[in-house]
Amino acid sequence: MTKELWLDIPERRAIVSIHREVEQLVAESGIKDGLALVNAMHITASVFINDNESGLHADYERWLEELVPFNPGSDPKQGGYLHNRTG
Repeated sequence: MTKELWLDIPERRAIVSIHREVEQLVAESGIKDGLALVNAMHITASVFINDNESGLHADYERWLEELVPFNPGSDPKQGGYLHNRTG
């Protein structure tokens, strides 16, 4: 069984819980035993499993911004990223 969920995320970065949708799809499938593979089919998206807790989300946001600060420029000497030139 394969199902697709399409999401439109207008923000530059967002944490979106899809646990209710996955739970509903599994229930609708009628499958009683097995595994569910949840895969983000986009190069800049990811799936992580953790508590859906606002403090944790804030920590992730802060950590990501510290790790790779957003800079819309494309000059690496000024803190920009080459990726900004292409996508």
